[in-house]
Amino acid sequence: MKTNLLVILFLPLTLCSAFAQTNFHDRLADSALVLTKQKVVYDPTYFAIKYPNGDVPDGKGVCTDVVIRAYRKLGIDLQKEVHEDMKVNFSKYPNKWGLTKPDKNIDHRRVPNLMVFFSRHNSTQPISQNPKDYLPGDVVCWNLYDAVTHIGVVVKNKSADGQRHLVVHNIGAGQVIEDCLFSYKIIGHYRYKK
Repeated sequence: MKTNLLVILFLPLTLCSAFAQTNFHDRLADSALVLTKQKVVYDPTYFAIKYPNGDVPDGKGVCTDVVIRAYRKLGIDLQKEVHEDMKVNFSKYPNKWGLTKPDKNIDHRRVPNLMVFFSRHNSTQPISQNPKDYLPGDVVCWNLYDAVTHIGVVVKNKSADGQRHLVVHNIGAGQVIEDCLFSYKIIGHYRYKK
């Protein structure tokens, strides 16, 4: 009887633990989908925002804000995470903006910085042209042209032909869901979980 009782008590704990581990990225994808219900105008303006858990004004944002807001819905503040990492490892991050120290208002809102952060935290995934390699909750970065970078979150919804997952991103028309995974050159693929 004791053995059966232990199994009954242990089994739900094991299932809950497995459920939490395997579904984090599904929940991240769902968080990104929720963002498509909110009207957001593309606005790359520099904003002074509170720290931690700061956000640009409601109704405004860029591609990085989609990723930041999706993670924030799961209790992960990329503003804080990136800033804390940059304070200690500033030289590891791109020196494209002429800064001499981290800026908690903007650093997490720059695609190259997010790419370095995700890479430094062991979340890099292979870049391929195989749609099966890109799972819901993955973060993908693209080079649109020249040095213009972009970022989005892979979601559960599939393309009309069922071959690839769709992406939630903001490339100028607000936080939208689109079939754009392979529309641009992929330069980063991440599966980050704190």
